[in-house]
Amino acid sequence: MKILVGIKRVVDYNVRIRVKSDGSGVDTDGVKMSINPFDEIALEEALRIREAGQADEVIVVSLGGSACQQQLRTGLAMGADRAIQIDSDENQQPLTVARAFLKIAEKEQAGLVLLGKQAIDDDNSQTAQMMAALWDRPQATFASGMTLTGDTVNVVREVDAGLETIEVDLPAVISVDLRLNEPRFVKLPDIMKAKRKPLEVITMDELGVARENDLTVSHYAPPPSREKGIMVEDTAQLVAELKTRGLV
Repeated sequence: MKILVGIKRVVDYNVRIRVKSDGSGVDTDGVKMSINPFDEIALEEALRIREAGQADEVIVVSLGGSACQQQLRTGLAMGADRAIQIDSDENQQPLTVARAFLKIAEKEQAGLVLLGKQAIDDDNSQTAQMMAALWDRPQATFASGMTLTGDTVNVVREVDAGLETIEVDLPAVISVDLRLNEPRFVKLPDIMKAKRKPLEVITMDELGVARENDLTVSHYAPPPSREKGIMVEDTAQLVAELKTRGLV
């Protein structure tokens, strides 16, 4: 069985986001870029499944320009067997990404597709669900536990009321949550070995996927600065201050 893992290049989660002065986007000059944390967890789970003898190959795929090859090489250093870059210099919407990933999944005859539940830059949480619908295959979202048994997989999902366990038939699309696992640390020898692993570049036109960007972001702005707090002497003063501000 082949496992396809989608990864996205994002600003590292430890970096404080800065908005460009003209509001045209996020400033990425000199900023550390990394694999989206949820996608890294998805890759770690795929590697564990392969190491348990339940999969033959792990393939990482990313949609973006040549810069995303850095994250694909990191995925190869973690242990993925192959990498595929879907070349596109434009920011694509989730539906277009889902269509592109579906073409790769069909081409590779993937038995399982693992994706992060969302990307930390846009927080859409849509690609996995859209891909499953387009593929007409089962889906399980927000997975915090997975157990493969033959042609099925039991998935523990985090829901509002607690935990839910469902069983889906393979092939399937699963999006993963934070508590599924802790990704492994990439060692320098593995980084060197990753340079020799195959990385295929394919265009959107070759996949036959149309670029449909119906959503346009017109302006970016940082969150408003938090107002300075005040100290109150007692409850009466607190209530009076809340009334003055129209909060009670």
